[in-house]
Amino acid sequence: MAATMRAWQATAHGEPRDVMRLADVEIPEPGPNQLLVRVRATALNFPDVLLCRGQYQARPPLPFTPGVELCGDVVSFGDGVQGFGEGDRIIGTTSLPHGGLAEYALVDAPDAFLAPTALDDVHAAAMHIAYQTGWFSLHRRANLQPGETLLVHAAAGGVGSAAIQLGKAAGAHVIAVTGGAAKAEVAAKLGADLVIDRREQDFVAAVKAATGGRGADVIFDPVGGDAYAGSAKCVAFEGRILVVGFAGGTVPTPGLNHALVKNYSIVGVHWGLYRQLDPALVTEAHGRLCELAAERVVQPLIGGVLDLGDAADGLTRLGAGETVGRLVVRP
Repeated sequence: MAATMRAWQATAHGEPRDVMRLADVEIPEPGPNQLLVRVRATALNFPDVLLCRGQYQARPPLPFTPGVELCGDVVSFGDGVQGFGEGDRIIGTTSLPHGGLAEYALVDAPDAFLAPTALDDVHAAAMHIAYQTGWFSLHRRANLQPGETLLVHAAAGGVGSAAIQLGKAAGAHVIAVTGGAAKAEVAAKLGADLVIDRREQDFVAAVKAATGGRGADVIFDPVGGDAYAGSAKCVAFEGRILVVGFAGGTVPTPGLNHALVKNYSIVGVHWGLYRQLDPALVTEAHGRLCELAAERVVQPLIGGVLDLGDAADGLTRLGAGETVGRLVVRP
């Protein structure tokens, strides 16, 4: 009789709370170049919400277990795995349909990295995707320079909070945009030089006032919609707008004539392509991020730690924009 585990299963497409069920399922077997991982902690990500809704670029067959990012221990591995042994504590992205909202998950070996020793399980689980995305956005795509002004949207969220910390580490002047006083307070504690509550202020006018009319050199936008439209109005000469995601639900259709006339760049950021096309860069970034964690320069912002049974509710709150930082689930 096969060993079983508890795991969340998305049985249809819709809001996580409506379509996810906690069930007893067989523990998966690792295939070639795969690791079987005992889950210590799984960070909830917006792609998990999109996966449940059937709106993500990848659509695993139903039923599947969400949870694209975890920290855990290697239990066993398939043929061809090198560089890992049983008991290693790793972080990484999971191999769907066997995601991290379970007691055990599968991780493809190229997507696994030794966990940063400076971080506990909860913080380590939340470091990989957000900080890799922030690192590639700011350094690889935008070439952020010391002294430049960085504008961060959704600054109290998972990737936004990472962008604040990485921007400050790079020597930038960081302006954070949040929705609500509580989130504004969080962004200020993260080290933002100026915090704008978009519910109380016109962020475009505030950015122009703060920069003497020049605007922001780099704009980190995981929101889209109105955030992008406003960004195009307050981006500096030779500025770069980083298109990181569309958490606001609306994909912008920018006027390229405006980019031409104002001389700014619209820069796409798809971190997953680096995993596929240039994984050595991901490994290099992981090493640098571990160093920053050891120096206490970066520390993932944790908005809550949930039991496994509360994961579906946590994902629904994340999808509704009701969370701060990262929610992390511990089996």
